[in-house]
Amino acid sequence: MIKVKVRLRPIVSKINLPTVLKTTILPGDSIESLFIVTQVGEIFYIRNGVIRTFFDIRPRILKLGLSNGGYDERGLLGLAFHPKFYYNGLFYLHYSVAGTQGPGAFPGAPPESFKPNPCDARTLNLKWTNREIQYDHIDTVEEYILHSNGQPQKRRTLLRIRRPFFNHNGVNSLNFSPETGNLILTTGDGGSGYDPFNLSQEDMEIAGKIIEIDVGKHTFIDNPPVVTRFNELPVPIQETLTVIAKGVRNIPGISFQRFYNQYIKYAGNVGQDLVESIFSFVHYKPIPVTQLIQVSLMKSEPDHEGFINFGWRGWEGAFPTSTITGCSANPALNEKTIAYYDEAVKTSARRLPPLISYFHEDRRTDKFRATALTGVQPYMGNEIPALTGNVVFTDLARGKESRLPVRGALAYTRVRTDCKLNDFSVIETDYNFGSQSAYYVSLGTNLNQTKLYLGVHGSMKVTDFNQGTVFEIVP
Repeated sequence: MIKVKVRLRPIVSKINLPTVLKTTILPGDSIESLFIVTQVGEIFYIRNGVIRTFFDIRPRILKLGLSNGGYDERGLLGLAFHPKFYYNGLFYLHYSVAGTQGPGAFPGAPPESFKPNPCDARTLNLKWTNREIQYDHIDTVEEYILHSNGQPQKRRTLLRIRRPFFNHNGVNSLNFSPETGNLILTTGDGGSGYDPFNLSQEDMEIAGKIIEIDVGKHTFIDNPPVVTRFNELPVPIQETLTVIAKGVRNIPGISFQRFYNQYIKYAGNVGQDLVESIFSFVHYKPIPVTQLIQVSLMKSEPDHEGFINFGWRGWEGAFPTSTITGCSANPALNEKTIAYYDEAVKTSARRLPPLISYFHEDRRTDKFRATALTGVQPYMGNEIPALTGNVVFTDLARGKESRLPVRGALAYTRVRTDCKLNDFSVIETDYNFGSQSAYYVSLGTNLNQTKLYLGVHGSMKVTDFNQGTVFEIVP
């Protein structure tokens, strides 16, 4: 693949950790504005080089970073503008709700502490019990309207979801489908490590899915109950939902690339210990939630033909999910053991192979060691010809490198139509971050995908304020 070099042009700096970068045209305006969402609950927009506050919901956001040394995966995680936002002013938010902190599904256990033991069946068949009291927090998806005076107002709540752990809640989690016009929510498997309750594969669980919400249907239920499973929702809400995919660990959003008269869909799945993966698909057959519930009541298997399954937790991208332990005989090596062999066999034929899996351990000189995938966007512009038509992605940090400070990674891969596993190439950047760490936390684009925006933060801690910078990626 061609080596690509780009420049990073700073747009705004000294902001909080940026989770979402996207553009839209405000009602009554004629040009696109860049919207920047911060994890702590701010939404800014930049128009003609001037930054303004669009909305500030910090009081509504759960207190972040209190129990994990400042690191957190909750907060304001999703923003999407209705396809007719210019005319109707509707937009949507996904965030973790203030005052909903619980003890977690494993009370008192450290975050990401779970690790399956293939020799102990109990660790392979755990159930999430006492859900009403043993949960970490509650996430909400809400609809707002922007009034003519520029003030947003909440209209209704679409979903309220109880989450078992603090992590894997999705990020850049709301996007509208240009095919169906529906709102898409990517939920993540609910957290800890290795999906201890296998929520991602259970059809009734909201966790670990990609869900379409028909926001055109009004359910007349403005305050829906807090749930974890689809069958706990009132029927009018069930009727607005379809499931596109399951087997999701954690997704930094879904993106669409127009290809003649159809769209290629891209979704990155953050890995456990082996690989980070990007999936792509064109054709799919979403299953209405009402149909999933009916099949569940009949204790039969749903028609999975065309239904997307990313394979988690049995598969981590292109590989069976493995536990990793150090080799006592050789500290330089690691022993890898298949964590869920039976589940890997069960889902092997049904899962969607990834477009690309890139490795946490990769000693090739022209690659990097992955940490966590943070963004996937197709680029359709002409200013960087080597990237035109390709898929650009970001990784949080080049892992396990001796040099400090930390640097994120920017890379790209090509679209393949033969279903073979793809390779990738690192994109070199010219920007001098100096002694400051630079975690690449988000990737965004404009409406016609001719511009790319990179969100960088100087720390992995959301409690380290004003260390964020947003760049435009330019030739």
